[in-house]
Amino acid sequence: MGSGTRSLIATAVTVVCAVTVLAVPGTAFAAPGPGSGPSASSTPPASSTPAGDKSLEAVRAKLDKLYHDAAVATDSYNAAEEKADKQSAAIVDLAKKIVKGRQKLDQLKKRAGAAAAAQYRTGGLPDEARLLLSNDPQEFLDGADRTMQGERAAKGLIGELTRTQQDLAQYAKDASARWKELEANRKAKDAARKKIKKQISAAEELEARLAKKEKERLAKLEEDAALKAQTTWLDSGILDEIKGKASAQGRKAVAYATAQIGKPYEWGAEGPATYDCSGLTSQAWADAGHAIPRTSQEQWKQLKHVDVKDMRPGDLVIYFHDATHVGMYIGDGAIVHAPRPGRTVTITGAGSMPILGVVRPDA
Repeated sequence: MGSGTRSLIATAVTVVCAVTVLAVPGTAFAAPGPGSGPSASSTPPASSTPAGDKSLEAVRAKLDKLYHDAAVATDSYNAAEEKADKQSAAIVDLAKKIVKGRQKLDQLKKRAGAAAAAQYRTGGLPDEARLLLSNDPQEFLDGADRTMQGERAAKGLIGELTRTQQDLAQYAKDASARWKELEANRKAKDAARKKIKKQISAAEELEARLAKKEKERLAKLEEDAALKAQTTWLDSGILDEIKGKASAQGRKAVAYATAQIGKPYEWGAEGPATYDCSGLTSQAWADAGHAIPRTSQEQWKQLKHVDVKDMRPGDLVIYFHDATHVGMYIGDGAIVHAPRPGRTVTITGAGSMPILGVVRPDA
């Protein structure tokens, strides 16, 4: 792609940031620094309506914090759900092993019972005693061989019975541990769900208190912040360094993600009708044939890190100091992402939010 074309596309992305409220830091769980913005527990009195840019900036900071906290809780919810799914699958697998183990144990007990019955029918004498009482040397030798085989078989049977019983005991112990972990994750999911709803409700209540003109002005402030951040990022000359080309899987992931544009954000959602930020990226890469972690924090922890200048379409851009948001780089300085509650999947500038780093699913 020529430098002139790249420049035009980069400019177009900047303009997108300037004209759409869907492409702003406040729409993607911004994380204010320590001491910035009011606390999550304090909201403006119902009788007071913010007036002026200074008050609206405080509202924007408050909304950023509420949605950021909701994003943190969403990551916790998604992580607990993923663990619960794995634990449920493990419990099912252990249950199948227990059923097979019990069937095997029943068979072994039948074999042991048959051996005991055979010994009873021979008068209860051990094979060694019957051999000593034999007058036929050949019969003695043949019997000795059979006795040795019988002893080995008996020892093998006893050993198999013991191992099967031990396996069953371990399966039961593992299943019990998995049940405890599953219950713990169910509680974690419930706590995260309550926190998400609380933060989103507080944000919606705060926005509902604004008059129409104030909402429009708030949107303009958000647009200005997005434009400023993206322009600063582009002015660094970074786009001249980013020349990576997408892999085949990366192109497929980008195609999937961009096909979801316009679909609503919903926390905990993985499609096909709604998505949260990491639900979109994980499903896009799953569609490309490459499974990746479910949450943005685990994507940051587990996937290969690459320099921003080396990123290519399909790579994931992780945002904010605690990795609570993620978008997919699609080229020419832009990402596709699911911003936050009340927004839809959209394209925005890759530099419109604070970048923590970039990871590559198919490294």
